[in-house]
Amino acid sequence: MKKLYTMMMMAMMALTFTSCEDEMIADTLEGTWSGNMYVSSYYRGHNYYATRTEITFNIDPFRFTKGSGYWVDYYSRAPWDYVANHISWRVDNGHITIYFIEDGTSVVISDYHLSDSHFTGYIADGDNDVNFNLTHISSPNWDTYDNWGYDAWYDDYYWSRGTRSADSTAAAPLPAEKPVRQFGKRAE
Repeated sequence: MKKLYTMMMMAMMALTFTSCEDEMIADTLEGTWSGNMYVSSYYRGHNYYATRTEITFNIDPFRFTKGSGYWVDYYSRAPWDYVANHISWRVDNGHITIYFIEDGTSVVISDYHLSDSHFTGYIADGDNDVNFNLTHISSPNWDTYDNWGYDAWYDDYYWSRGTRSADSTAAAPLPAEKPVRQFGKRAE
């Protein structure tokens, strides 16, 4: 009986340590990080490479190992200046899962080094593992991103709210093709 009690206590302590470790990781993640995630966006037959990425992790005040935030990839030679997504994220047994709300996709970060000032490692996107290097920075004013998606210079992905014609049965315009985020690889 004593042996069973000891085993149960060890199992409970292991769960407690994992939870505490996950909370420490989430606490260190909180804030805005900027650097190179080696992201590209495939759009209309071309790959456009991001010059930098900014990620903000906001902790859920009721669940200390998960939260929400923003992921913004900045471009210099693309038909847009940035691609911005709302994200939800969680830390589970040391693995960081990031879900892109607008895209409906997710990635997992499991092999990394995290300190108060640097976040480096590998991000898994399917079978593709890509290294990244981020630095902790101060939070920008996120209210400047009015359109979540991308800010096309000449595309109609976010069409205007123009007035309707006299014929109210006219169909609304369909959104144009949107860029597809990729990590460290070229489109086939």
